[in-house]
Amino acid sequence: MTRNPLRPARFDDLGLRRAFSDRMLPLLVAAMTFLAALALAGEVGVRALAAHWQEGAGSALTVQVPQPGADDNGQTRIDRALEVLRDAAGVASVHALSGQELADLLRPWLGGGAQRLSIPLPAVIAVRLAPGAPAPELLASRLAAAVPGTLTESHGVWMQRLSLLAGSLQACAWLALAVVAGVAAAVVAIATRAGLAARREAIEIVHGLGATDGYIANRFAGRTTGLAAAGGLLGALAALPVLLALAWLVAPFVATAPAGGAEPAGLAALAALPAPLWLALPALPMVTAAIGFLTAQGTVRRRLP
Repeated sequence: MTRNPLRPARFDDLGLRRAFSDRMLPLLVAAMTFLAALALAGEVGVRALAAHWQEGAGSALTVQVPQPGADDNGQTRIDRALEVLRDAAGVASVHALSGQELADLLRPWLGGGAQRLSIPLPAVIAVRLAPGAPAPELLASRLAAAVPGTLTESHGVWMQRLSLLAGSLQACAWLALAVVAGVAAAVVAIATRAGLAARREAIEIVHGLGATDGYIANRFAGRTTGLAAAGGLLGALAALPVLLALAWLVAPFVATAPAGGAEPAGLAALAALPAPLWLALPALPMVTAAIGFLTAQGTVRRRLP
């Protein structure tokens, strides 16, 4: 169907402004976009937290030395263990916990009387490995040979559980995104079908005047694309303050807070939002517009005779 030069460029020959509500469809798409933004934030946040915690837990070792004060060739067992650790390759730092620090660790289970226990407590050494360090098992075998009875815990089991938990949460976030996208497409399809039913007579008239199925589908797709994009923009803007608040709360756990322990405030809170979310939020209106366009095109072409 050729365009009449005397007709305004935005002439609504099918009456789609009356067929599609300017409020209902954008509000529904905005709600879906808001949920999609939260799901994206959950996926990005879980990935960042898991990477931060795995980096910390993966490079940490806990060494227990029973009977640390027993002499062994003129050298205490704790001193020999510290010597082995400091000479080992790939060890970034070694710290033997003091009696007060050990009591602080035991206080949640033993209360304030941890230092007055009659049973001997092993010495505890906190070890931090450098990137690319050898396997903790090699260091544990060297310690066991130099100081018999030494126990080394590498937190491997907790690392595996943390990785599994993070992977499960990320899969749930992507599944939520897929469900939200499916619901948004269903909302657009239902609105398009309602528009087709409401403007059936007008469609038959323009069809009789030579309008092709592609022309009619493009008119419907143009209308739904604009409404879906508006809803996506509204949902993204509504999600932004919520995401900023969540990022502000999570920042201390991923070491994104400003130096000195001060909490992010004002414009500094914007830096707490991960970069992938800054890229994803502007993309959401474009994604909703694409869903609206493709869904309307497919729905109209299937429904037209």
